[in-house]
Amino acid sequence: MPKILVIRFSSIGDIVLCSPVFRCIKKQLPDAELHFVTKLAFKAVTENNPNIDRFFYYQDNLKELTDELSKEQYDFVIDLHNNIRSNTLKRALGRKTYTINKLTFRKFLLTKLKLNFMPGRHITLRSLGTLKALGVKDDGFGLDYFIPEKDIVPQSDIPASHSAGYIAIVIGANYVTKKLPIPKLKELCQKINHPVILLGGEDCRAEGEEIASVDPVKIYNSCGKFNLNESADLIRKSKLVVSHDTGLQYIACAFNKPVIAIWGGTSPKLDVEPYYGSATRNQLHENIVLNLWCQPCSKYGTNTCPLGHFNCMKKQDIDFIVGRVNDWLAKK
Repeated sequence: MPKILVIRFSSIGDIVLCSPVFRCIKKQLPDAELHFVTKLAFKAVTENNPNIDRFFYYQDNLKELTDELSKEQYDFVIDLHNNIRSNTLKRALGRKTYTINKLTFRKFLLTKLKLNFMPGRHITLRSLGTLKALGVKDDGFGLDYFIPEKDIVPQSDIPASHSAGYIAIVIGANYVTKKLPIPKLKELCQKINHPVILLGGEDCRAEGEEIASVDPVKIYNSCGKFNLNESADLIRKSKLVVSHDTGLQYIACAFNKPVIAIWGGTSPKLDVEPYYGSATRNQLHENIVLNLWCQPCSKYGTNTCPLGHFNCMKKQDIDFIVGRVNDWLAKK
């Protein structure tokens, strides 16, 4: 029975994007014992995943973590992070390792010199590609996300006005250049003729209140009121998700929700667009990206526009986005 360790320290979106790795290993190597190491801060993202047999968490404790993992005597280590910390851990473990190619140089050429040599192969497929030597391949069923029973949101916890259905709009993101400015978000929510739930963390609560103020009945600000899994459940129950480039966008994909993805400083050219898997018959997402010469300016996003104009978000046509929302709703 092979014992396998998968490494992916962060972040929410990246961990969700590699979720097919766990499922495909367990389905195709049913006798395998599968362990996973990530940052403690992202425990909630995978702790309910039935495909993972044991979890280890990093929190500034690399030596202790290494000592603990060394006792496991893994047959294989799958490194889906490929950074200094994961490479240090791999060397210490001294086991057979398969590591993802992060295409760092190609991303540099794209974001800094605007030379696109990206392979056009989604990061999820490249993660699955690390399993080729084990005889494990993509099963086509896309991403996974598992919500524990305790985090299912009762119907009574959302307004009665939204009980017949709503659009989820994810207003958060780690970096400013990945987010629509508040005036744009207010315009978007005001023009959508459908109940809306705003999603984001505690850091988005004040912004959510400002956005919801344009129509407090139609727009419900859930930011900071629900934990990650509860927010994922609100995503799961929504009709449609409008999202920046952030983790909840990929959680929406795991539930096969239609996604309208709004891109600013980052871009689907980085091979990170919404992902559903080849078994999904219908096109379930649409990228809203202006394709300006300066886009993408970063593979992660930044807190200020490098050129100072922030045209990638400030020039977004809200009427066009609302039209796409209406078109998607008409399909329901």
